[in-house]
Amino acid sequence: MKRVSTLLFFVLALALSVNANSNKEASAKDVVEVNIFQFKVEIAAELDAAARLYESTHPGVKIVIETVGGGDDYGAALRAKNASGNMADIYNIGGPQDVKDWMTMLEDLSDQPWVSSAMDGILSGVTVDNKIYGLPFNMEGYGFAYNKRIFKDAGIDASKIVDFKSLEAAAAALDQKIKSGALADKYPLLEAVFEYAAKETWVTGLHTSNLALSPELGNVIAAADAKTIDFKYADGLKKLLDLQAKYSSSADKPSLLNAVDYSTQVDTGLAIERVAIIQQGNWIYGGVSAVDKEVADNLGFLPMPIVGAKEDSIAVGVPMHWSINSKAEAADKAAAKDFLNWLYTSEAGKDIVVNKFFFIPPLKGYDAYPVKDALGQSIMAFAAQGKTVPWVFMGYPTDWGMSTLGVKIQAYYAGELTWDKVVAESKTEWELSRK
Repeated sequence: MKRVSTLLFFVLALALSVNANSNKEASAKDVVEVNIFQFKVEIAAELDAAARLYESTHPGVKIVIETVGGGDDYGAALRAKNASGNMADIYNIGGPQDVKDWMTMLEDLSDQPWVSSAMDGILSGVTVDNKIYGLPFNMEGYGFAYNKRIFKDAGIDASKIVDFKSLEAAAAALDQKIKSGALADKYPLLEAVFEYAAKETWVTGLHTSNLALSPELGNVIAAADAKTIDFKYADGLKKLLDLQAKYSSSADKPSLLNAVDYSTQVDTGLAIERVAIIQQGNWIYGGVSAVDKEVADNLGFLPMPIVGAKEDSIAVGVPMHWSINSKAEAADKAAAKDFLNWLYTSEAGKDIVVNKFFFIPPLKGYDAYPVKDALGQSIMAFAAQGKTVPWVFMGYPTDWGMSTLGVKIQAYYAGELTWDKVVAESKTEWELSRK
């Protein structure tokens, strides 16, 4: 009888174990995992927090986020990820050129709820044959972000900076104040007017160059279609590059700018008042605020003038789009679409987009969530006055901006290429890329 009881207990225990394991496997299969591969390092922590909030009300979904950006080439990283056979469910694309490059892996998002709320014209860069392939991250702008307090204490009226001549005069005046020690008591770390992150070829080859190529090409669609470029405003681009070098701490040796990265420019540059001006966008607000909120709240934008073109404007556009892998499993795609819709249209999501990401929303329906940060407000003021130029760099040939022009600008700073060579070789590479 004892042997039978023991045997019966063993059988029951085995059955319970098998059943428990089966339940675990079933439970695991019920959870949908959405993998996100995204480029915006500035919102990495906040995006992760948003994912956890979404999971708390969607227990059947797990969101895994990988961020590659900043000093890394997101485009190259995305291609490598795809080649590895481990492509993400949600990933980022820029504009028309990326749409062409990734078309076979882009899910049509035309039926998504957020589409009807999109700002006028904002989806044009990711629309082909009336199909929409991306949700815009936000509206962003960039120009010369400057410290209003330093300008005020130096006796410089920033409102008078409306073209290259006035910008150059202001930089020279501020440089003299810094070198004379007139500002040293209040700003003991202040050593230069500018800091320029030439190590980041997206800063040089995409963002700076956009100011020169935007008035020539007109818009991102035209840029994507252009077989050649004249580089009509190349001299104006050179003036911007030279100005930022001349009044930087690397003035005596511009090649040192090629070692300046984003963190040096922002976190240990503008944020600690070591420099007064940097070329960056409203995305820096959160990072600067984390270092010194008072500095962040006293920032604004100056125009980035291209002589001969628009000289009173900043560049405004869409930095990237959220796209969904059309080859992902159906359940993964459904969950990915729901997460993005929640992030941009739910009340909790809207609060995150504006007050955690510090984004200027790309959709209508955000009246209850006004942009509060100083840089976002500055961009909206420029836009209200019509003092903007469009982003066309998303239409550059694949890798041309960073790997061609950006690298050649580094060679220019290093004294290895003349400016004429930079322009001529970059024009040739554009043409070759489009053949």
